[in-house]
Amino acid sequence: MRIGVDVGGTNTDAVLMDGGRVLAWTKQPTSADVETGVASAIGQVLAGSGANPAHVASVTIGTTHFVNALVERRELDRVGVLRLASPSGEALPPMTGWPRDLMECIGRRYFLLPGGYEVDGREIAPLDEARIRDAALELCAEGVTAIAITCAFSPINGDMEHRAAAIVREVHPDATLTLSSEIGRLGLIERENSAVLNAAMTTLARRVVRSFSRAVSAIGVTAPLYISQNDGTLASAAQAEAYPVMTMGSGPTNSMRGAAFLSGFTDAIVMDVGGTTTDIGALSSGYPRESAISADIGGVRTNFRMPDVLAIGLGGGTRVHLDPALFGAEELDEAAFRIGPDSLGYRLAQEGMLFGGQTLTTSDLARIAGVVSFGDPAALPALSTAVLDALLNRIRTMLEDGGDRMKTARGEVPVLAVGGGNFLIPNDLRGVSQVVRPPHAEVANAVGAAIAQAGAQVERVLSYEAIDRQSAIEQVAALAREQVLTGGGDPATVAIVDVEETPLSYLPGRAVQVRVRVVADLAAPSSPIGASHAA
Repeated sequence: MRIGVDVGGTNTDAVLMDGGRVLAWTKQPTSADVETGVASAIGQVLAGSGANPAHVASVTIGTTHFVNALVERRELDRVGVLRLASPSGEALPPMTGWPRDLMECIGRRYFLLPGGYEVDGREIAPLDEARIRDAALELCAEGVTAIAITCAFSPINGDMEHRAAAIVREVHPDATLTLSSEIGRLGLIERENSAVLNAAMTTLARRVVRSFSRAVSAIGVTAPLYISQNDGTLASAAQAEAYPVMTMGSGPTNSMRGAAFLSGFTDAIVMDVGGTTTDIGALSSGYPRESAISADIGGVRTNFRMPDVLAIGLGGGTRVHLDPALFGAEELDEAAFRIGPDSLGYRLAQEGMLFGGQTLTTSDLARIAGVVSFGDPAALPALSTAVLDALLNRIRTMLEDGGDRMKTARGEVPVLAVGGGNFLIPNDLRGVSQVVRPPHAEVANAVGAAIAQAGAQVERVLSYEAIDRQSAIEQVAALAREQVLTGGGDPATVAIVDVEETPLSYLPGRAVQVRVRVVADLAAPSSPIGASHAA
């Protein structure tokens, strides 16, 4: 049996699964105390199913804590940046173009140092170990323990970053280091941004992940703890502490993976409607399509792995801005009302009209239209047919436009409707072949966490003149397989799910960037606990 938990800003969802069956599930408000809320959700599904905690094989948690902290500019560490790219890499200093309030949170403490590589692998300049040591000593004296190290073209050759890290550890043993080559792709600025953001969240990551560990232990579960990543695969607790940026897109990813699993569809558009937003993404071979462009996270351009997701301001708590004097109008001009993007969020149960409040929301519209049955209909206003139709048509248009933006080809595609607010999605949408609402759609995110697999993605720049294409792919795939097995994957289930080749025309020798993604089911625990119950 496996437990999946998704901790959102409004709700914490949890499921207990045995193989492909959902034995129990719960959706409850997220608590300010992370530990208490997770323990409560897990305890609820165990109690609801009567399962023995000792029979749980794994616990996987997806969380929005890290992306929320970045967006809200809270609980971020001060960061020191060592850039190894001088003299040619000094035109744009670190954090150029960042939002001012974010820079003020983490500081703009950086060192431009000799080093780095050209696109063909030649050194820009030799590494200056003395200057690296001096920079580390300065940061140590200032109490800066989060350090990001970046180097020009380090994804091709990471030797300088690793040597710089070794020097920093010698003179600043309390430092927590992030190497850009372990996170981002080619592109110095975006990769450096990714490393700096990761470094800024290391203390928060330790606190949050360890809170999850305590919550799991408190209710008697001794199974391994995993954190879901942006690409739908798993990270160990230790990996999540070291690389929190790799989990920032796990919420939408879990929903898409859960939708695929619950519906049986492997290629479709997924619409996950929460309390505040609708996340729209595309499934390809059962996995979320990865973004091919730089992702903007909290106002910062990055290039680490992120799902290709469009978020629109439409959810179950979204406010409907309409003058009450127009509630009974015989016709309604589009300029007379607005839906969202603001939302009541967790305040829906207190301020929404369905629950005795004074604010008209999309959930109220759904109740008036007879789509849902919760709440008190007597508390709702009397909307004319023309007004109700105009408001519902606007919702329909928002969803249709969002779906069209995520398509890669013309024609109709299926839509998987999930999330607690999936009732806002009509059964007929333009450009959609069918709208599918799988069982347990409201907790698809937690299901996606529960079924997540061990995974690894490895990128290398190789020359097809020095090695033939098939051998090059096999070489990169072997590295990915090794990482999957190290991460707890079952050797019998290892599979390559994606191979991408990008010719690098600016490099000599038919250079190609080869990227291979490999996944595997989690191996059964070696100890007796849960061994015969692994999903």
